[in-house]
Amino acid sequence: MTNIFSPEGAQTMINRIEQLTPESKPLWGKMSVGQMLAHLCVMYETVYTDKYPKPKGFLKWIMKTFIKKTVVGDAPYKRNIKTAPHFLITSPRDFDREKTRLIDYIRQTQELGGTHFDGKESHSFGPLTQMEWNTMFSKHLDHHLRQFGV
Repeated sequence: MTNIFSPEGAQTMINRIEQLTPESKPLWGKMSVGQMLAHLCVMYETVYTDKYPKPKGFLKWIMKTFIKKTVVGDAPYKRNIKTAPHFLITSPRDFDREKTRLIDYIRQTQELGGTHFDGKESHSFGPLTQMEWNTMFSKHLDHHLRQFGV
């Protein structure tokens, strides 16, 4: 698992993103490359903004009890898995804008460092360890970058 909190790990992900072009096509799934970049930005928006309401009650319990293991566990995501509604990107997106936003989020996360995230409450899963945050960030990035062949 790439350490997204290290300068080298963050740069590795950024280098992969830099290989994408507006013409990049997915190996699976329905999203365009711009939509995929916007989808990845949602992960960071749940951390750095209040744009999306947090799940409550029974839904929060489901997220923490069943979904969390998939998101922060070591096993790679399967192709075409379901996603939360706020992660669905169906409208066209500007490739360059979304690419810049994603790279900025990766840099911000790396600069804050793992200790900033250790014990921080996630949008959907409650407090996570530094390792769980790294797994969530890194695994999601890797999944979608592989989806587009980089």
